[in-house]
Amino acid sequence: MEMRIVALGVLVLLSGCASSRFSAPGAALEASLSLETSAGEFRIDYDHEDARDAARIRQAVTEALPRLERWGALREPVTIKVMPDHASLEAAVRQHGYSWLRAWSRYDDVFVQAPASWAPAGATQPQINELLLHELTHSVMYQQASDRRDWSRKQIPLWFREGMASFTAEQAYRWVSLEEIARHYERSPTSDPVNNPGDLYRDDSNFIYGVAHHTFAFLVKRYGEGSVRGLLREMKGGKEFPQAFESAIGLSPEAFVRDFTRYVRWRGFSGGRVQPRAPAPSN
Repeated sequence: MEMRIVALGVLVLLSGCASSRFSAPGAALEASLSLETSAGEFRIDYDHEDARDAARIRQAVTEALPRLERWGALREPVTIKVMPDHASLEAAVRQHGYSWLRAWSRYDDVFVQAPASWAPAGATQPQINELLLHELTHSVMYQQASDRRDWSRKQIPLWFREGMASFTAEQAYRWVSLEEIARHYERSPTSDPVNNPGDLYRDDSNFIYGVAHHTFAFLVKRYGEGSVRGLLREMKGGKEFPQAFESAIGLSPEAFVRDFTRYVRWRGFSGGRVQPRAPAPSN
């Protein structure tokens, strides 16, 4: 696996979403502000010295609403916790060694590293907007698919979780292209980065987020956004992801991933697989 050098602008906008093993300790933050919107209710908790960042995050929530609501509204309020720096974020979400991590989402709360600490010059408002749209998509997905008790047991794969969030936030420009994924398959024919991202999630997040984005985009292109909403409804009705996917899409997740893998390997995105050059005619 080739290590990629990822630009700082990419690093500051990566995030994660919690697994069933995640259990964050309470973060004692000093102040809060509330926001009621058409998509649901939000509370932003922060330390007084991060008041400016909290206001910028509130603006980002407002900016996110039009694209967030395509998947439905929040069923329960979401608390956004502004952590003063990267170390406090890692401690709060109990995820260590991910230097690129800037936020972490669950069913009804989102932990965000204070944007002023993302880089020496801080973060721009568009960067904050993009990150919050990505994160809140996770919460909407979980709440549309389940309840507080069972959201982490739905077996939602990483490609769907991160792909849906990246697709909603229009982040394809940040990740690897379909051509780069096709070349990865050529170099590593037995690799399965969709179903088994493995250590690539830690070591080459740019690649795994790109795989997730393009897999989800392929799902929407082939079956439409309505099928995604239908899949969430099937999970809300009690099914786990594999069964809900088959009910809503009409084939198993495994069959879908095989379709996507063939599409990439054969370069369907460029009009078909590149054919070998024909031999020159002999005289």
